[in-house]
Amino acid sequence: QIDHIEVLRGPAAAVYGSDAIGGVIQLFTRKGEGKAAPYVGIGYGTYNTRKVEAGVSGAAGEGGAFDYSLGIAHEESDGFDSRTGVSHNPDLDGFRSTSAHARLGFQINRTQRLDATLLANDLNSGYDALSYDPLQPADDRNLERLRTAGLTWSSQWTEAYSTKLSVTGSTSRYESTPSPYLAETQLHGYLFQNEYRVGPHLFTAALERREDHLFNPALDPFSTTIDGNRTQNGLALGYGYHAGPQTLQLNVRRDNDSAFGGRTSGSAAYGYAITPQWRATASTATAFRAPTLYQLFSQYGVPNLEPEISHNLELGLHYRQGAGNFNVVAYRNRVSNLISFAAHGPCAFVFGCYANTAQAEYSGVTISGGQQFGLLNVHASLDVQDPRDLGTGHLLARRARRHGTLGADTQVAGWTVGAEAQFSSRRYDDAANLQPLGGYALLGLYASTHLSKDWTLLARVDNLADKNYQLAYTYTTPGRTFYAGLKWAPQ
Repeated sequence: QIDHIEVLRGPAAAVYGSDAIGGVIQLFTRKGEGKAAPYVGIGYGTYNTRKVEAGVSGAAGEGGAFDYSLGIAHEESDGFDSRTGVSHNPDLDGFRSTSAHARLGFQINRTQRLDATLLANDLNSGYDALSYDPLQPADDRNLERLRTAGLTWSSQWTEAYSTKLSVTGSTSRYESTPSPYLAETQLHGYLFQNEYRVGPHLFTAALERREDHLFNPALDPFSTTIDGNRTQNGLALGYGYHAGPQTLQLNVRRDNDSAFGGRTSGSAAYGYAITPQWRATASTATAFRAPTLYQLFSQYGVPNLEPEISHNLELGLHYRQGAGNFNVVAYRNRVSNLISFAAHGPCAFVFGCYANTAQAEYSGVTISGGQQFGLLNVHASLDVQDPRDLGTGHLLARRARRHGTLGADTQVAGWTVGAEAQFSSRRYDDAANLQPLGGYALLGLYASTHLSKDWTLLARVDNLADKNYQLAYTYTTPGRTFYAGLKWAPQ
């Protein structure tokens, strides 16, 4: 169902507003095309993991004016014991997940189009609560429900001028049992985007409004009822230029937060093609992220948290020729008031509170690339960084100095086969750097083939060496896992 994925590294608040302080990942779903194309898939794997999915996509009407993509999926797993090294319920922490999605589009005429998206997910997952009683072991559960919807009207008024008007909404409900907890978050967004192209110049302007509401009733003696609202209004302006070897991008955005007042973000980026293959880039950007209502007012919350503010500098060198590419980017991102979960503080909860780090810095180099050698495709990336709290000199919690990936795939006797490796150096679980988390390297293998015109078989093995590692202290991760699936999609 994925058409493509766009990854933007570095601060982007000048375009997207609050939250885009470290990067943006956008997933674009594929619209239906042609005649109705159904699919059904089933799969089974380690931990008694079972999955079934079905859907249909296509287009109808004159010239395929109405397009649709619909799907539903259900997945269950017995899971594994999610804790280690502490007193906990030694049961299997499994899950059940049911989801559905829809994308509907209508091309009103050559210049006007409507798109609607819907997403629903219900998740029931196990976890080990801190209040474990060996005499009365309980099966602690997370009950999560997510509903999102969006409607977009796109218009191409002239060859030069286009607009997009979007309305989005979501409701997220989280409950835990038997430990009593309930929180419901509602988000509403409104966006009016304008683009005007004149030769190599692109001018953009956007008006955006976001409304947040959090309801968190007091179900235990450690919390109080939260029923809060917050709004953000933003105006974003942009200018882009691309001609010959030069590319220039300028953006500025003003956001007014009902709780924190006005904030201005800006960015400037320049690229120059030294040769048809080599390109140099430089950029600078500022960004901010306001604390969420949960971080301010939940039992872990601190009402006087300050927004995060960052200033990022980057220099890059990029090479591309044919099917090969190589990129190296050096960066320094300084973040004031970085929000993280810390030790016990001014909040009511004894296990920890959210807190601001006065001054943090991420500095380092990202090296990435890929190359095709006949039927063999190879890709790799490496990050070498120094994520540090400048006030204490300690490394930021759960940030590794080095991490990377290496992967390759090829075609062999009608099969697509590949391998993926990911690795990370040692990190610390806490801000004081007293609890180390060991480094790790993981290897995965995957393969797929067409059994016939309409049937596809896929299989993969993750954590092939059965590495025992932790991303958070005392919380376990999956061992070696195997999954196989069969999909029917008539051509």
